[in-house]
Amino acid sequence: MVSDVHGNARDLARAGTGADALICLGDLVLFLDYADHSRGIFPDLFGVENADRIVELRTARRFEEAREFGARLWAGIGADRGAAIEKAVRKQYAELFAAFPTPTYATYGNVDMPPLWPEYAGPGTTVLDGQRVEIGGRTFGFVGGGLRTPMRTPYEISDEEYAAKIEAVGEVDVLCTHIPPEVPELVYDTVARRFERGSKALLAAIRRTRPRYSLFGHVHQPLVPRMRIGATECVNVGHFAASGTPWALEW
Repeated sequence: MVSDVHGNARDLARAGTGADALICLGDLVLFLDYADHSRGIFPDLFGVENADRIVELRTARRFEEAREFGARLWAGIGADRGAAIEKAVRKQYAELFAAFPTPTYATYGNVDMPPLWPEYAGPGTTVLDGQRVEIGGRTFGFVGGGLRTPMRTPYEISDEEYAAKIEAVGEVDVLCTHIPPEVPELVYDTVARRFERGSKALLAAIRRTRPRYSLFGHVHQPLVPRMRIGATECVNVGHFAASGTPWALEW
């Protein structure tokens, strides 16, 4: 199981070795690598110096300044902005989806572009969002995307829409989401030094339906990567872009 792949196609190609299936919890796209500002769509378009600056502003939580700075850069591209982003994302998706083994079950992260996925997901890859599937005799539910933030990443949705998808999944053995439940220890990123957005609806569903596992990613360096909520083992499966190592779910 992997999450937050962010362009790591090399390790993704090996991630399913020896497993019955690979599960991917989203964030395939690498827009900007906060550890290496030379990597990603943003520095490819605007250079490393500008990437350094926008990371500095975002890390300091100066989001309005970051938006204004980014807007000035994008203004230089003009009407070609959407086309430039889509071209770069398509290049990454072609490589990443080709690396998925058969079978793969995947859902979207907050930086992904869902409308493009059907073009790249081959017959061995099942994409799920607000849906259930049986894997190895167990019921898995999948909910993709993130909640709205000042970062305004591509696949952020309202709390109400997210809660509806959680409700649609219902009772499952394993609840797979991109973002974690809204628990301070699970949503705080110790390197970025900020609380990421978790889901209150997901937390309520865990308490109500008591799945055996709640699995997620999104927070790259969590204060606590694993904890129990009642009968449910909640696990951040890891920042795959950095580790290159999948998390194994064994029954």
